[in-house]
Amino acid sequence: MKRVVATGTFDILHPGHIYYLEESRRLGEELHVIIARDENVKHKPKPVIPEDQRLEMVRSLKVVDDARLGSIKDIYEPIREIKPDIITLGFNQFFKEDKLKKDLEDNGISAEIVRINAFSGEGFCSSRTIMKQILIRRCGDIPEDTTD
Repeated sequence: MKRVVATGTFDILHPGHIYYLEESRRLGEELHVIIARDENVKHKPKPVIPEDQRLEMVRSLKVVDDARLGSIKDIYEPIREIKPDIITLGFNQFFKEDKLKKDLEDNGISAEIVRINAFSGEGFCSSRTIMKQILIRRCGDIPEDTTD
């Protein structure tokens, strides 16, 4: 049985997230999702939705077999526990595949890395875009610090 791991923040679920998870699931028979911990998100603004709520949202999706929060101390800990055959990355996730492959090997993980393409369908496909639209439609303006 092929086991797939998808990772992400999943702040404000949108069609791009669903596409990423569905495409990840197509690669195997079991999809495990690791949700980034609030305090581990350093490469972009902190999530708006708390980690426990993000976990419950992802866990409720029928495409997902198992979802869990990542480790605060060691991001590879849950991956070692799951023992995936494949780890998927979203098109815009910041991981460099060569470095990730080496880090996985250094942690005794021999999983294939697959980058999932961007969603090309209709609808909002970015939490940041959704937040900007909320500000525009509900507040009439975008404060300067929300445009980056």
